[in-house]
Amino acid sequence: MTLRFDDRVAVVTGGGRGLGRAYALLLASRGAKVVVNDTGASIAGDGVDTAPADEVVREIEKAGGEAVACPASVATPEGGQAIVDTALDTFGRIDVLVHNAGNNRRAPLTEMTYEDFDAVLDVHLRGAFHVVRPAFPVMAAAGYGRVVLTSSIGGLYGNQLVANYSAAKAGVIGLSHVVALEGAASGVKSNVIGPGALTRLAEGLDTSAYPPMDPELTAPVVGWLAHESCSISGEVLVTMAGRVARAWVAESPGVYRPSWSIEQVAEDIDTIRDTSDPWVLPVVPSGFATHIGNSFAMARNS
Repeated sequence: MTLRFDDRVAVVTGGGRGLGRAYALLLASRGAKVVVNDTGASIAGDGVDTAPADEVVREIEKAGGEAVACPASVATPEGGQAIVDTALDTFGRIDVLVHNAGNNRRAPLTEMTYEDFDAVLDVHLRGAFHVVRPAFPVMAAAGYGRVVLTSSIGGLYGNQLVANYSAAKAGVIGLSHVVALEGAASGVKSNVIGPGALTRLAEGLDTSAYPPMDPELTAPVVGWLAHESCSISGEVLVTMAGRVARAWVAESPGVYRPSWSIEQVAEDIDTIRDTSDPWVLPVVPSGFATHIGNSFAMARNS
């Protein structure tokens, strides 16, 4: 059975190029009405160019679909509101929110400026909140929504020269988890995509030995996360060169003592770090509460 988005309205930030363009075109090809949001800025986030978003809209319309361009920036609350309002004013609803907009300013920690740190958080992390905040209550009131936020293996594992990017991408995961928890009762699901694809953000890297990593390899995963049949919430899916996998947080069972000394931590560190029987606590419905309950139970039982 073909999974379609007829009568659904999707917002894709950063939809004018790269991954966002692939998402917008795929959703539209399956029947979604799409708000293509893109400022057309440089990789560093500078400048405005409406051409990329306009071109994607033309492609969608030429194929018989419906779309509208929105050049507002996710980096401000006003921009985020304008993006959501574009969906509501043009199509009367918002069912899908894909926050994909991104920028990058690389520098080692010893040289990274506060301006460069904030500029990246403004788009990736604050930008996610700026579109989630106005979209979420509309979705909750409608009893339905699909939110897909973009992280990265850089957010999961870190990477050199991108403290700003890695910090932002790690924060996005926490934000998505809260959306999933608070949206569970009203049919709003939220998940994270960690895409590996060759886009403008890879400029300057030697990718000559890379396998195929086109954005179109990731787009179907985002499409499923955005679909009404999506069966998960509060999770992270990663893609890389055709591989799709789940990433999750786990803990070792750890060691309980009624009191600790520095020496005892040193003595027990191998057992503390033993991951042979991990705790895996799903975000939804109650990973936070389960963690507390399990920890308290260890204390009581000991």
